[in-house]
Amino acid sequence: MPRRRFLTAGAGIVSAAIVGAGTTAAEAQSKAPTPVTDRDRQHMSQAIQLMRQAGVIDKTGGPFGAVVVRDGEVLAASGNSVLRDNDPSAHAEVNAIRMACKKIGQPNLRGATLFTSCEPCPMCYATAYWARVSRIYYAAAWTDYADLFDDSNINQDTKRPYPERTVPVEQLMQSDAQQVWLEYRKMPEKTRY
Repeated sequence: MPRRRFLTAGAGIVSAAIVGAGTTAAEAQSKAPTPVTDRDRQHMSQAIQLMRQAGVIDKTGGPFGAVVVRDGEVLAASGNSVLRDNDPSAHAEVNAIRMACKKIGQPNLRGATLFTSCEPCPMCYATAYWARVSRIYYAAAWTDYADLFDDSNINQDTKRPYPERTVPVEQLMQSDAQQVWLEYRKMPEKTRY
């Protein structure tokens, strides 16, 4: 519980800094907690049903489910399919975000809410971040299943310097990659996302 209080206090400080850094009060308010509606609870119930379906009934992956909603419309809903697909990235959140992006024909889900049965792992959070999801609601916390999945361990590992991580990360051939970035920067129709 102290971690949650710390994060809440930190969010307040960050919000104040954002407003002071040129963000409008309306934009800052959109990141503030909003009252949870019955509709929100229905979407979370669907995510929890998908959690049970994937993990307990169909056994396609771990017990995780996710629903992407925008403007009241369910864009996508999925369970975890890591085992079925032999794909370690086939988490429920990633699956649902992929489906939603395909449905709308773009990689931007700004204005969408992600309802997920469990606290997003770093990969799922990053996927939501890159998709520009506007809000995430989750049901179970990492601590509720820490004996089964190592989401919090991965989170801690990514905070370590590269040489200290579980999977060593080293830079190689930077100048070659920089050349490609130079080419990309010169392209008139480059994509920024």
